[in-house]
Amino acid sequence: MNPWVLTGLAGGVALLVVFCLVETHIAEPMFQLSLFRIRAFAAGNLASLLGAIARGGLQFMLVIWLAGIWLPLHGYDFAVTPLWAGIYMLPLTAGFLIAGPISGTLSDRYGPRPFATAGLVLAAICFGGLMLLPVNFSFPLFALLIFGNGVGSGLFASPNTSAIMSAVPARHRGSASGMRSTFQNSGMSLSIGIFFSLMIAGLASTLPRTLTSGLTAQGVPAAVAAHVSHLPPVSTMFAALLGYNPIQNLLRPSGILHHLPAHNVQVLTGRQFFPHLISAPFHHGLVIVFTAAAVMSIAGALVSLLRGKAFYYEDPVTPPEPAVRAAAAPAGSGAATAVPAGPGGATAVPNELGFTSPGGDPRGPARRDTGPAAGA
Repeated sequence: MNPWVLTGLAGGVALLVVFCLVETHIAEPMFQLSLFRIRAFAAGNLASLLGAIARGGLQFMLVIWLAGIWLPLHGYDFAVTPLWAGIYMLPLTAGFLIAGPISGTLSDRYGPRPFATAGLVLAAICFGGLMLLPVNFSFPLFALLIFGNGVGSGLFASPNTSAIMSAVPARHRGSASGMRSTFQNSGMSLSIGIFFSLMIAGLASTLPRTLTSGLTAQGVPAAVAAHVSHLPPVSTMFAALLGYNPIQNLLRPSGILHHLPAHNVQVLTGRQFFPHLISAPFHHGLVIVFTAAAVMSIAGALVSLLRGKAFYYEDPVTPPEPAVRAAAAPAGSGAATAVPAGPGGATAVPNELGFTSPGGDPRGPARRDTGPAAGA
């Protein structure tokens, strides 16, 4: 509710409206808003936006989960948890890399809609599975779920991009590509803001009470514990994300660590205290975040399903220029005339240099198909 935040949000929406109005009144707009009249294009971009929002903040949530809780509980020092968090997330990347090319190939044969829709449904199912995991999970099951999420993203990305690009006229495909990228990147950025806001809201409702009770149990004075527990949860999350022991960083300004018994200091700054302390509040936040991601994935799947059958925009074919001139020229005017050439019945037209090219193309000697069908 900070006035700067509210002003920024309202100003952003106002500028977006102004941008759309300006784009409809200039000769060469960056956004061809008229393309949204094409159902396949509009649905594909909306599905892309929802899918990007659903999965954009996922990686940050998983990194915090691994680096702040799971890895320390399994003996990893906070200084190395960011590196190992990335390594333990490789199944997510593997799923995307495997599914992307396969989905692209199959969508060329069977159409993009079933693969794009199935990809978002699979991602929603995996989000639901992550919600059901305990904070201190079994890694094979965790790896299977994030692999499935990567497969879902891979199934969706390639067919959806192909459907968007093939639905617009060739002369607008550069602009359409930029619009598609804008929606996707905007979704990723929005996702980080939305997911972290939801996570912070979830932590703020449960973390202060848990942190206060845990600190006072280790001899921290109640006043210090209350002050530390009401600091913004962002600092606690990012300390774990960046490889610092959060409790040590939270208590250092007060200097209380120098006055506590050595055993209590060892417990507070060890690898187990913070992960056990934050497990319940963090899981509460994760449920909120992954529920929102699953809802957005399902919404994107419905939009993808309603895009209609495969649609390929074909620009109208204009007759070759020499043929038009030949048909329009009066007899005896000296214009180029077609003469028989070749066994297949194809015609040849003299070009500017006096040579002939099969199929009536005076611009060069490139040969076309001159079989019986062409002659007919």
